[in-house]
Amino acid sequence: MSPSVLFVLTSVDTTLTGGNTGWYLPEAAHPYYILAPHASIDFAAPKGPNPPVDQYSVENYKDDESVKFLQDPIVKDKLANAKVLSEVKASDYDAIFYAGGHGPVIDLASLPENIKLVSEFFQSGKITSAVCHGPAALVGATDSSGASIFKGKTFTGFSNEEEELFQKAKEIPFLLEDKITELGGSFVKAPPGQAKVVVDGNLITGQNPASASGVGEAILKALKV
Repeated sequence: MSPSVLFVLTSVDTTLTGGNTGWYLPEAAHPYYILAPHASIDFAAPKGPNPPVDQYSVENYKDDESVKFLQDPIVKDKLANAKVLSEVKASDYDAIFYAGGHGPVIDLASLPENIKLVSEFFQSGKITSAVCHGPAALVGATDSSGASIFKGKTFTGFSNEEEELFQKAKEIPFLLEDKITELGGSFVKAPPGQAKVVVDGNLITGQNPASASGVGEAILKALKV
């Protein structure tokens, strides 16, 4: 029986300043096509079906996987039938993955049912993974002692330097690098736009869109399929 992976996407389509956001296309597409031949994949979002895609990412990522993802009938069906996050059970999956976009910083970071779900995955020793702004969805999660899952862990994510380059800092509630460092994590990064993937136990994080494929490959390796 193939392993099961849950892809969690944001349900938010606007930033704090009213700008467009949503889940970031290549950050879902690239890991999906690495994992799909080897694993069963479900999509979920706080509000369930048809989570919004970030239009900037659609316009700016025309690579084969990203274009295919939007046209793929199987993917379309999975998005149309995305599970409501509060109805998801960690016991049904072997891994959880959070795609980025600024949305997760706004909804998933503080959502009680998401915090509970991530904590269950992590405490069960299951793969807990995210890319770019996706690690924002993990900030409320705790280990079995009640400490942050980032305490004493090495991680990566969209860096402060990258936020400054995109001039988006005012559109989100917090900066990922600062927030997780405050939680006791050790932040590592590549230069802006370059790929960086960090595996620390069952925690897998990627820095930016360029890291999405690497996160998918790390999840696949950890699933041992």
